[in-house]
Formats: sequence, C-alpha cells, structure tokens
Amino acid sequence: MRVAGRGSPAGVSKPETRSRLLGRPMTNRPSADLALIILTEAPIVGQVKTSLCPPLTQDEAATLHGSFVLDTLERTKVAMDKWKLPFDRYLACAPSSQHVFFKIMEERHRVRLIDQLGADPDARMRETCRAVFDKGHRRVVMLGTDIPTLPLEYYRQAAMLLDEHDLVLGPEQTGGCYLFGLAKRADGLFSDIPWCTDQVFRVTRERAESLGLRVASLPEWRDVDSIDDLTAFIEAGARDASLPKAERQFSSRTAGTLQLLAKRIRSRA
Repeated sequence: MRVAGRGSPAGVSKPETRSRLLGRPMTNRPSADLALIILTEAPIVGQVKTSLCPPLTQDEAATLHGSFVLDTLERTKVAMDKWKLPFDRYLACAPSSQHVFFKIMEERHRVRLIDQLGADPDARMRETCRAVFDKGHRRVVMLGTDIPTLPLEYYRQAAMLLDEHDLVLGPEQTGGCYLFGLAKRADGLFSDIPWCTDQVFRVTRERAESLGLRVASLPEWRDVDSIDDLTAFIEAGARDASLPKAERQFSSRTAGTLQLLAKRIRSRA
C-alpha cells in the first residue's frame, strides 16, 4: 500500500458540498462503528504510478491510477452491499481533498473526504487513523488503491477479525501490506516503518506484538506497484476477460485500459 509522501496539505475538507448535492443534511458524527479508509492520490500526471514509467508514459500511468481509484470505490461498495458491512467510507486524499477529482468522487460515490496530513508516511498513517477515531469510529480499516481486484470476501474477513483482534494485516506477496485494520488507537504502531520495502509486513507485525496488540492476518494478495506486477496484472486481465461476465473481477473500464496498454507496450518493444 502506498502512502503519499509529499508535503502536508492545509486541512480537512468540509462536507457542505455533498450535503447540498444529496439534498439532505450531513453530520460529522459517524453512522457506523466501522470506518473504511481508502488512501489515495489525485491522478496527476507525473505524480502517480511513476514506478511503471517506462514502459508506461506518465499520462498512461495517471489514467491507470484513476481507474484503480474508481475500481476500489466500486468494489468496496459491492462488498458493503453483499455482506451488509457497516462501513462509513472515507477517501484520505493527497495532495488535497479540494482537488476536483476528489470532489467528483464525493458526489458520485457518497464517500467522505479527509486530507492526508503529515510530513512522512508514518505521520500520515497516524494522523489519518487519529482523525477517523476522533470522529467516533471504534474500528478502522485502511487500504490503498493498488489492489483493484481484491476479493470481496477479504473486506468481510477484515471486519470480522477486528471483533477479536486489535490489528489485522493484509500481507502483499512482496512483503508489504495492502491493508491495515485497527480495533483501537495504537499511535506507537506507525513509527519508523520501512515503507515501500519487502519488510513492511514483518516490521509492522513485530512492532504490534511488542505493543501487546493481538494480530491477525488476511491471505496474501499482489498489488500493482512494479513493472513485473503490471505484466502479471495485464495477463490476469486477459484471463479474466474469458470468464463469464458474472465471474469477472476486473471492471470493464480497467480491462479495456489494460488491453490498450498491452498493445502500446508491444508496439514500443
């Protein structure tokens, strides 16, 4: 999971815009015990998915990132409806929740916006958790947008595991973490974590155990953060397209984007 690492934005966005658009009052008080936080960045060319450039151009990388954000919003909503998961959803935004992309997401997907605050990834994770706990939620689940085909069942498992554990981790195949779930405040957890390395899962679990937290893990999953990941993802998308429509994990939008990118990459070889 990627956490934005740029400078700290000014503050948390206000909810009046969505209230007017939906024609009903909105309160800062939570309607659910559980909060689902999606950490992401606006699809700004040259600032997202740069690890995939080349073979992608910066424009292509930004387009793919934007599609992943939409996939995550859509799939979390499907999981909530399918499993009756009592989540309030938040987009933790960088560089600012005032970016027009996030305002559109707020309107279309009925998701709350907050800013990612802090000078480094550790601080951003701590401040994001603190902001949502301060709103009255008792449990939080955080994930990024590099896992657009994460099985819907994993969201349900994360919520259930938080009933009896303090921390739930979703390990990536490369040693990172695609998901963090907390059933209590644990400010000491996110400190000197070696983000963007193959040690994130190990170090986080060891830190949690040293703090006396009860830890559970979800099954491994692969994110899309390297060229090898992208190649595997394109191949998985091609296999997915051969399945009956009801069984497909890729959105038609992302599947189409991947097909186009695969053709372009081949033409540049």
